[in-house]
Amino acid sequence: MRITVSGPPGSGTTSLAKYLVKKHNFSLISAGEVFRGLAAERNMELADFGRLAEVDESVDRMIDARQKEIGEARDNIIIEGRLAGHMIDNADIRIWVAASVECRSVRISDREEIDPQTAVELTIEREDCEAGRYHKYYNIDINDLTPYDLVINSEVWGVDEIGAIVDAAIAGLKE
Repeated sequence: MRITVSGPPGSGTTSLAKYLVKKHNFSLISAGEVFRGLAAERNMELADFGRLAEVDESVDRMIDARQKEIGEARDNIIIEGRLAGHMIDNADIRIWVAASVECRSVRISDREEIDPQTAVELTIEREDCEAGRYHKYYNIDINDLTPYDLVINSEVWGVDEIGAIVDAAIAGLKE
């Protein structure tokens, strides 16, 4: 089984992906972790690394191609990343995790230990930057949710409740 978990920064995609890995003993590939790792290797903030990716498309293309290759080749895998639902052609379930920019910015502020207003500004800048790149590189409108089987609001439910919804979807496919 291949499951994609996508959503904007701070929506809870990583938390859901980790829940599913633990619950179902799946493996995980995360574009965000790869992106953050590459930024850290270059001693760059995420926003700065995002701006680099805007002018050097090889950054995104490398991450995306690798994630697609692994995600489509393996079974029992969670593919977590903003584009995963658009890019993994043979996914069994495509999930989009949604939350308002205000909610997500609070989570990002706590996670990255920055003030909430800075988190809002950086989140909006990052999303605009990514949306432009996705459209330019792949002609993907990241706000088009039609590829997704499930769209779940993480402001309404926590990871255990969202996980239970996805668990039911998985069980339904196995029947």
